[in-house]
This record gives sequence, C-alpha cells and structure tokens, in this order.
Amino acid sequence: PLPKKQLQRAESLPEPGSSRRCHGDPEPRAGSILYSIPAAHLRPGEGAAPRDRPSWAPKKPLTKSQSLGEPLAQSSPQKAPAPSLKELTFGTADGELGQLLESPAGVCGLVLGCQEASLARLSAHMQEELVGPEERQQLLQAELAGKRWAALGVLDPQPCCQSGDAWYFRVGFTFEHRQLQFAAKVPKPCCCSLGVQSSLGTHCSIQRLLGRFTDRLPRELVLPGIPGKHTCPGPQPVLQVLLCAEVPQQTLADFVKSSHTLHRTSPGHYERLGCLLLLQLCMGLEHLRGQNVAQGDLCPENLLLVECPCPPRSQQGQKEPLGLSLPRLLISSFFKVQEKQRPCSSSQEQDWSQGLAAPSPPAAAELNVGRLIYHILHVDTSLENILGFSSKRLPEIPSLSIYSAGLRRLATLLLHRDPHQRVSIEQARGILQVLLWGPRQELFARSRKSLELLRSWLEVKRALLLLRFAENSAGGRASPGLEEWLCCQYFQGVTEHTLYQVTQVLY
Repeated sequence: PLPKKQLQRAESLPEPGSSRRCHGDPEPRAGSILYSIPAAHLRPGEGAAPRDRPSWAPKKPLTKSQSLGEPLAQSSPQKAPAPSLKELTFGTADGELGQLLESPAGVCGLVLGCQEASLARLSAHMQEELVGPEERQQLLQAELAGKRWAALGVLDPQPCCQSGDAWYFRVGFTFEHRQLQFAAKVPKPCCCSLGVQSSLGTHCSIQRLLGRFTDRLPRELVLPGIPGKHTCPGPQPVLQVLLCAEVPQQTLADFVKSSHTLHRTSPGHYERLGCLLLLQLCMGLEHLRGQNVAQGDLCPENLLLVECPCPPRSQQGQKEPLGLSLPRLLISSFFKVQEKQRPCSSSQEQDWSQGLAAPSPPAAAELNVGRLIYHILHVDTSLENILGFSSKRLPEIPSLSIYSAGLRRLATLLLHRDPHQRVSIEQARGILQVLLWGPRQELFARSRKSLELLRSWLEVKRALLLLRFAENSAGGRASPGLEEWLCCQYFQGVTEHTLYQVTQVLY
C-alpha cells in the first residue's frame, strides 16, 4: 500500500468537464495519476516531480496492486498510457492528444510542457552542431591512438596560437574520407596539467583532448623566441604532444588587447560580448568543480578563443570583421584539487591578498573572475592597484552601456574582502544570464516583484524564444549559433525562484 498521504492525493481524480484550466483557474493537485503539474505551477509547499523525471512527464498508471479501489482498477486497463510530451509532434494522433487534453494539467500545462521539451531538443541539437557528435569523437580518438607526427600533416610551421603554457600548431588528418583539422598542443616547460586533461568529459567550454603521443618535434616547426629555429638548439627535443579537437585563433588576452577601438566605438556590442565570454567561463568552471578539478592558471593568456563552426546563413561567403562575432571560450589549463585545501586565514585581508596573488586555487576562482571583468573592460587590474583599494573603492568602471552597471556590481560582489559575502561562480553565472536576457529592472517598475510575476515572465519569454527560432528558420535569416545555445540553456533550466534570488542580489 502507498503511504497514507499519497493515497489521499491519488484518490482525488479529476471530475468530468474540469480538464481545461489556465492561470485564473484553481490549480489541480500535484499527485494526479496521469500527469504531474510542472514545477513552475506548484504553490509554495507543494511537492514537485522527482528530479530524475521532467516535471511535465506523465506518471505511470497505478495498478490494481496499489489498492486504490475496485472501480479504478477495472477502468485503468481500458486506457492506453498517455504519450510523453517528449514524443509529441504536430502529427501525433488525435486519440493520443485527447488523453493529454483530459489530464489535470489542462491545455496551459500541456503547451508549457511542450515548450520545455522543444527547448531541450533545440539545445541538444545546437550543442551537437557546436562540439560534434560524441560517437564521432570516440571513433576519432580510437583512430588516432598510437599516431605520431608522421601520420599527421603539419598545415603551418608557425603556431596558430600561443597561450601562457603551450604552443598550438594546425595539423590535418584524413578520417572517413574527409580531411579534418585540429590542433597539436606542444606544452611549454613546467606544464603539469597533461594527466588531468584526459578525464574531464565533454563540455562546450573545456578543451577536448583527442589523443597524445611522445615524439621528437618536426624540423619545420618554429617555436617563437628564436625565429626560424627551435627554442632548444641541437638535437630535436622529445616532447609530449596533445591533439585537441578545437583550433584556437587567439587567447582572451589577444582579444582584449586588440579590442580597444571596438569598445570605444561600439560599447554596447563589446560589453555584451564580454558578458557572453564570462558566462562561458563560469559554465566551464562549474563543470570542473563537479569533477574536483580546478583551472590551473585563470589568466587571460590561458583562456583560448575558437571560431564557431557554423556561421549564420546570411553571412556565408562573407568574412565577418574580427571581434564582432562571438567565439567559443575554452579553459585549457587544469590541476587536480587536493583534499586538504589551504585553511582560511584568520585575517580576511590576508586571505583576500593571498587569493589574488596565488596561481588560482579553487577558493580564489571568484577573485580571479572578478579581476577578469576589469581586464575585459580595459580597466587597470594590476595586483598592486587592486590591493591598494578598500572593498568599497575598487577601480571605477565607466558607464558606457546597459551592461556596465551590472558588470560593476558583479565585480564588486566577486572581489568582496569577506569570503562569506562573495557570490559563488554559480551565482555569478546566474547574474550574467540575467544581464544578458533579463528580467531587467524595468519589469518591476509597474508591478511589485513576486514569484507569480517572474513565473509569468518566464512562460512568455520561452514562447517568444521558440517563435523567434521558427521565424528565423522560415525566413532563412540565420542559423542558431553559440549565443542562441547559451540562451536556450538559460531558459531551459531557470526557475522563478532562482530569478527572485538573482535579481535580489543584482538589483
């Protein structure tokens, strides 16, 4: 028998004629047999659906053994189980659709659930376009196993990118009758992240490793420092080389250095790019923390920028000016987090100073992201300059666009001297998402902020986002890219409760 509380909820079956509900109607019970209410529609205190099943997914019909009474046990075998919203399409049979329309969630719940399922499918499709199918990468890794320089074609003897800890060379390899390009990463001396990088999983903001080998460097390769020669004269050095899926064009330091004019002439566009780059960084750091791994050296020289593979259809055949398009940001330097971390200093001042000066221990990630905000916005962030200011007098960020005030607020929260007052990387990611896609402060000018208002805003924005995708696809204006994927990630997972907390901190 079910627990008594669940039994009472399950016995409350929908009355005939009461299947269609919307916002103004009384909300049904969350424990309905055929369908569960989306978490966004539950009142405070009501139970949500289990985390391992989407809140809009149908529950399994209860069987006779669950002791809910003879009439229910006799009627349930006559009805086929309602289809999942993940399986619903425009061509779904009306008989199956009718079962869902009779569910306690009603038409509004059905439409909202379909929108969430559609966003999840779109997000998965766009992610595959950005990073490639997982199965194909596994086949390529198997094909590259044991391969060395002799099996690769060096496409350019000059490095395509130089980061703080490695040189990158563009190489070619024939796979499944196609010529593929990827990067050969030649680590600089004292690079100690090679062993960690092989077990990080796939993430859009993490450098992907396809293989590794140890071999002498080809004679034609040029290592910067001595033009036309190797860094080490004499016999060719034997080095461990990593094969990476993405070919970096430049580092974040290179991008910021070359973007002074763009920041001055198009501050809104540039600072939005800055928010999107910081968002990718925070998402990557979250992924690493989930695997007990930290960024090795969180500095602009070790953050790589990669051109996205699929340009908008309206721009195919055109070369977009450097700096105007959004690149992928990749974390490329890692170390394993030790079980015993540096103990918190008794002095907050000492802890804050050590966190800024240290080579990015996990506890200092927030401090370093705060410094990166100033670096991207072309504000002096030298260590002596930062340490010379009190917590209320950090370097001034000028107001050049609608993003300036929010970035200033985020930097202040990340660089707070009291570690208990700092926002986490997860909170910083939420703040950046609100800065990019709302809700903006003017939403609360006419109505007091409430969970109901934020829930309604979310539902409308999800619908408008799907309409935009449909209109762009029909008009052939643009193919979804990295920014659209990041937007989908936001609206797919955010809740009104999260928005309430983030807007409280930000505004």
